[in-house]
Amino acid sequence: MEDPAAEAARLRGEIAHHDQRYHQLDDPEIADAEYDALVRRLRQLEEAHPHLVTSDSPTQRVGSAPSALFAPVAHAVPMMSLENAFSFEELQAWGERISRRVGEASAFVCELKIDGVAMSLRYEEGRFTRAATRGDGRVGEDVTANVRTIASVPERLQGELPALLEVRGEVYMPVSAFEALNRRQAGAGGRLFANPRNSAAGSLRQKDASITASRELSLFIYQLGAVEGGRALSTHSQTLEYLAALGLPVNPEIRTVDTLDEVYERCRWWLEHRHDLDYEIDGVVVKIDDLAVREELGATSKAPRWAIAYKFPPEERTTKLLGIMVSIGRTGKATPFAQLEPVVVGGSTVAQATLHNEDQVRAKDVRPGDTVVVRKAGDVIPEVVKPVLAERPPGLTPWPFPTDCPRCGQPLQRIEGESDTFCSNVDCPAQRRARIEHFASRGAMDIEGLGERTALLLLDHGLVTDPGDLYRLSPSDLLGLEGFAEVSVRNLLAAIEASKERPLANLLFALNIRHLGPAGAQALARAFASLDAIVAASEVDLAATEGVGPVIAASVARFFALDRNRELVDKLRAAGVDFGRVEEPALPQVLSGRSVVVTGTLDAYPREAAEEAIKARGGRAPGTVSSRTTALVAGAEPGQAKLARAVELGIPVLDEAGFAHLLETGELPVTGGAPGADR
Repeated sequence: MEDPAAEAARLRGEIAHHDQRYHQLDDPEIADAEYDALVRRLRQLEEAHPHLVTSDSPTQRVGSAPSALFAPVAHAVPMMSLENAFSFEELQAWGERISRRVGEASAFVCELKIDGVAMSLRYEEGRFTRAATRGDGRVGEDVTANVRTIASVPERLQGELPALLEVRGEVYMPVSAFEALNRRQAGAGGRLFANPRNSAAGSLRQKDASITASRELSLFIYQLGAVEGGRALSTHSQTLEYLAALGLPVNPEIRTVDTLDEVYERCRWWLEHRHDLDYEIDGVVVKIDDLAVREELGATSKAPRWAIAYKFPPEERTTKLLGIMVSIGRTGKATPFAQLEPVVVGGSTVAQATLHNEDQVRAKDVRPGDTVVVRKAGDVIPEVVKPVLAERPPGLTPWPFPTDCPRCGQPLQRIEGESDTFCSNVDCPAQRRARIEHFASRGAMDIEGLGERTALLLLDHGLVTDPGDLYRLSPSDLLGLEGFAEVSVRNLLAAIEASKERPLANLLFALNIRHLGPAGAQALARAFASLDAIVAASEVDLAATEGVGPVIAASVARFFALDRNRELVDKLRAAGVDFGRVEEPALPQVLSGRSVVVTGTLDAYPREAAEEAIKARGGRAPGTVSSRTTALVAGAEPGQAKLARAVELGIPVLDEAGFAHLLETGELPVTGGAPGADR
């Protein structure tokens, strides 16, 4: 059995990698169901071993860090994620948790879970002023110019207008528009898009808004965010009617029902009719209708307790397994995949599917020539589930996992205690290409124009052997290569030059250190402030960094102990790559090291928004008052036990004005220095 701490660290690293592939690169490697399984396993470990919970754990946060492609936008009200239910039993369990807290809910709102990109739109005095992606839930990307091109996004609202209105919705690409786009791509000899969700995400992240305009995106609004003024509302269904009356696009299939049995009937109906729509859905979102009940229920660190997403089961199809191949990734990992007779699964054509690793191939016992079940859970990479044994032709033999790398011919090695197999040759061409491609990727050094094809071209012509060689390229090296003329050469070299100024966390992640994801890289960057300090640090010092832990620390120490990696660092230093640019948090960390408890109802902040405002400034927002509490913020109808505890311990009690002062300055207001002051 794997040690729980090591397994938790490994899972956090894997999830961080997949978060980046999904949220930042719009290029997921695993199916939704597989990702959910990783998160569920991590949550089980953390519940069984609470000391393993870290502040940057995927169970404690939302989404992924925004990319550097667009300007950052701090959300006034955090854009949270949703908990998932995969069965009626899990839906009932959610209902029972609610009833234990607040009694039986009087009504539920059922909304289609659109498979698109979460978006926040801001209107001031009824005029559209900004659009931002969800990002990590606190800070997203400013994509205003691109969203402005979407026909269903109104420039001005109508009716009873609040001074400020922030709404949340989903940008999606209709299936008909997706099919038309791929026909145009095929006609022009371009790359085909995998599915409407990735097409929508890629279209939103275009620097040229005219490209976004050509992609026929659309939008549905499903939630209210920050608001100042406007109509008083008591239910979510009233809110949606109000937003529709203002001229915002609200999905017409939303229904309000009285019981969870009716909720489940809606879910089952849409499971059968999901393809009747001209947009993709992967479930039904269920929300408590009563806003007062929502306020009482509050939220966890990443999801509201008053809503849940009922996820549809993955779709399955059968097809012929033509062959099994092995790909080599940037860490040398050898991953078997199936070549299939093309089949339509989940609305897209599938010709390849993952087989994960040697153990999975053996356990499933799939053989070339089999008819196999293929599952696609709404993401790019489908998987082979099992063979249809009744249709297996006689004489098929088990597929043997290769002993040598299919690219370089060197031995493949399986690490003891792990399920993965690796190419032992660090100079394997497949690894080199993948490492350079990763180094240049958006979440790393963000070198636009340096993708798989260019990386392969540079390697094949002997122009680079590792990422450090990118900074030695000259115009004469590139001119004349396939696809390169003066303009493309100039653009690539300019992008390489600009990458020298990327933050230290991006550089660390770009170095391709096993187990080190974006969150761990950010933690190391903030703790050590320079790459040289990290290289010189001991494994003990690295492990002492909050959010890192022993597995990542050991991996980082091993990486920098190797001469070849130190040579790479020297190349980067000689090229002038910035080794010490530490990105500051989006907001001043005026509450760093402080603990602020919130109780009661505040006019300017819903409870979860107040707690997020504290955390965004570096503070902690626990649910209980203790001797370490800096202040108790008390709104209307505060918890009497918390007030009594604050008075007992001499903890300052702040009203809403005092809270605003604390958030702005990090200092307690003069009038808030004694318990109960100004109350």
